[in-house]
Amino acid sequence: MTQAESLVEYGSRRVIITITAIFCALLEIVDTTIVNVALNDMRGSLGATLNEVGWVVTAYAIGNVIIVPMTSWLSQQFGRRNYFAASIIIFTIFSFLCGQATGIWELVAFRFLQGIGGGALLVTSQTIITESYPPEKRGMAQAIYGLGVIIGPTLGPPLGGYIVYHASWPLIFYINIPIGIIATLLTLQYVRSPKYGEKTAVADIDWMGIGLLAIAIGSLQYVLEKGQDDDWFNSSTIIYFSIAAVLGLFFFVWRELSFRKPIVELRVLKNGNLRVGTILSFIMGFGLYGSTFIIPLYTQSILGWTAEQAGMLMVPAALTTAVMMPFIGAMLQKGVPNQYLAAGGLLLFAVFSFWGFVILTPDTSSGDFFWMLIVRGIAMGMLFIPVTTLSLSTLKGQQIGQGAAFTGMMRQLGGSFGIALITTYISRQNVFHRSDLVSKLDVNNPAVQQKLQAMQHAFMNKGMAADIAVKASYAGMDGIVSRQAAVLSYMDVFMALGALFLICVPFVLMVKGNKKKKKEEKKDDMGEFMH
Repeated sequence: MTQAESLVEYGSRRVIITITAIFCALLEIVDTTIVNVALNDMRGSLGATLNEVGWVVTAYAIGNVIIVPMTSWLSQQFGRRNYFAASIIIFTIFSFLCGQATGIWELVAFRFLQGIGGGALLVTSQTIITESYPPEKRGMAQAIYGLGVIIGPTLGPPLGGYIVYHASWPLIFYINIPIGIIATLLTLQYVRSPKYGEKTAVADIDWMGIGLLAIAIGSLQYVLEKGQDDDWFNSSTIIYFSIAAVLGLFFFVWRELSFRKPIVELRVLKNGNLRVGTILSFIMGFGLYGSTFIIPLYTQSILGWTAEQAGMLMVPAALTTAVMMPFIGAMLQKGVPNQYLAAGGLLLFAVFSFWGFVILTPDTSSGDFFWMLIVRGIAMGMLFIPVTTLSLSTLKGQQIGQGAAFTGMMRQLGGSFGIALITTYISRQNVFHRSDLVSKLDVNNPAVQQKLQAMQHAFMNKGMAADIAVKASYAGMDGIVSRQAAVLSYMDVFMALGALFLICVPFVLMVKGNKKKKKEEKKDDMGEFMH
């Protein structure tokens, strides 16, 4: 029996391990988005500024992306079961401390450390689930894992909105505690660690690699999270962090390719499928987190919905993805090529984006969003499993954990890039459209005069003096222009997203040339697919 076969679980053990891993992945991802709707309450109770409270999100994301690439190495040092259990414990303890925080910077520090614990949960969960299933059922394994990854970002806002509305913001952290305790006990009891060989001696640990990785990824994440707030390269802080990110990344790559025992094994990217998979994971993260960000933002800022209403709008799409997952897993088991399903997912996501471009108005109803979001749910189901399966399909042994770390990191960075670019694009398009609309708004135009007079009379009928009613009419007209400019800006974002995903379709289909080779590799790898 090979080491890969020895890690395959059956019966109730596999069910328990799968549920434990999914809950851990779900915990980590829900916590990425759940605080977004609670920031205003946090700001009020902690006496923080808007910029300061934004660090609650940024610190967690930085902790996440720093630790993700190191998860494979850390699993090797401490044993995967021990490392996974320790990560859950760290995540749970700092969830409690986040709820207990009495100052904004205390909360930010706890969120960073919570992110350090949480970053490992996602990647290690994926590896544990993949290794617990035999090779012929790994498509289904990725479908099960995908439930947590795709549904998590969608569940965060409505769950956070509900908790904040009916209770208080510390509860969004406290709900992690019972799940964390149960997950820790189940991990220690049921999860097994593969035998990696000798651990790295303290003298041989790649401390410089760890430092360079933290500088590079941490600085990049800071730039992406804070760039728009600080007006990008007009801020000296953003420039310094950008330089640190570029130099840190350059020296990190050099160090890892030259050091005898690197902290991150970059050579695994020689695998063609993994290279394609990491690129697709980046694009998928861009679309997943970008769309999860933009739709609630639009419905709340333009349509005036509550956070709970905006969050609940996304639930049908998440349920659609959940329903799709087993079907996609079954299709993969029957031999449908990953590339075809991924290309179909990209195409459907483009349809969703173009649909959004068409329906957006200053008063779009919730019913108008329904089928558009169902298409998004189907697209995400068709993208996640094929992309993940394709990425890890020809990796063996310890490479699987390394590959999962790369795809996880790229999905996270894709989301950060997506949100950063979308906020910048909205801001700049808003200025453009407003300027364009104002230039066409001639006060001597009879239609404009008629509109202003109608607004003036409406204000006067409410008891307003004539001179004040005139000013109010012009202010109202300015508000209409601003709102229309914002709608046009959101439309531009949907059009750009659709174009990005549509352009990727032919490139994914080009990967199909290795079909015969993959069949041969699959036969060879049946018994020794995993470490």
